[in-house]
Parts: sequence; structure tokens; C-alpha cells
Amino acid sequence: MTKKDKSAVIESLKAKFEELPFFYIADSSTLTVEEVNNLRRLCFEKGIEMKVAKNTLIKKALEEVGDNQYEGLYDALKGPTTLFFSDVSNMPAKVIKEYRKTSERPILKGAYIDSSIFIGEDSLETLSKLKSKEELLGEIIGLLQSPAKNVIGALQSGGQKLMGILETLSEREG
Repeated sequence: MTKKDKSAVIESLKAKFEELPFFYIADSSTLTVEEVNNLRRLCFEKGIEMKVAKNTLIKKALEEVGDNQYEGLYDALKGPTTLFFSDVSNMPAKVIKEYRKTSERPILKGAYIDSSIFIGEDSLETLSKLKSKEELLGEIIGLLQSPAKNVIGALQSGGQKLMGILETLSEREG
């Protein structure tokens, strides 16, 4: 790989690190070509970009993008490395878990989520349970709507009770 090629890869990775707020580092080294293609297809369906790059180039791109904010991930950059880029924090973890039902790999080496660093395979379960921004907003809206629904329901049921009482009183008088 020429120096020009390396610079192009570093610039490409820098653009991805700046563009997408969440990325995962994994090892998918023993997968066959067919398995890698299946993983890429699954990633594409879920809106995840999968890239394979040399660790030294990944590290240089991370160093150029952040002020040592990625330093905790440098130890994960050993051996074969696959990067998963996403704009949904938990989607790569879900894809890795789903794919691992049929294969031993990819193995999670690390992840960067909203300035938090997760290291090791043990983090996969935690990462897959993170709620996305859309899920959190949906829950907040649901919580805000429930008191209003309760008040409206009480008013509606109260009106029906009042009508029933008035009907009963009018029947007694008649």
C-alpha cells in the first residue's frame, strides 16, 4: 500500500468518524467469504456501514479526529479489525448478536457511544439493550401523554355518571 493510498484510507476513516456518532470495533477474521458477504448484507439492511482497515490507519484517523477522546480504544486495535459505523447506538450490537446465532464471529473488541467507551465482548449485551434516540423520545412522549389521557378519561366517565344520575332522578320524579 503506497503512502498516497494510506492517506486516502485515513481521510476516509476520519470522515466516517466525524459523520457517524457511533462505531464498533470487532474481529471477524475467521469468517469465510460467504459469511462476510452475509454479514455485509445484514449490515446494509440495518443501515450499518462495515469497513475493514489496518489498525495503524484506524489509530491515525482516530488521533486526527479527537483530542485523545478515543485513547481508551487503542488497546482494542490489535489483530484483524472490522469497523461498524451507525447512526443508531445499539444497532451494530443487535446485528452482531443476531449474526452470532449462526457463527462464532464477529467478536466485539470495543465500541464508542456518545463519548463513552466500551471494551470487550462482555459489553455486547449492555450495548444491545441501549435504547435509541427514537425509542427514548417515544417513551417520553408516552409518559407526557398518559396524564392527559387519564384526565380526559376521568372527565368522560364522570360525564356519563352524571347523565346516569340525572336520568335516574328524572325517572323517580315521573
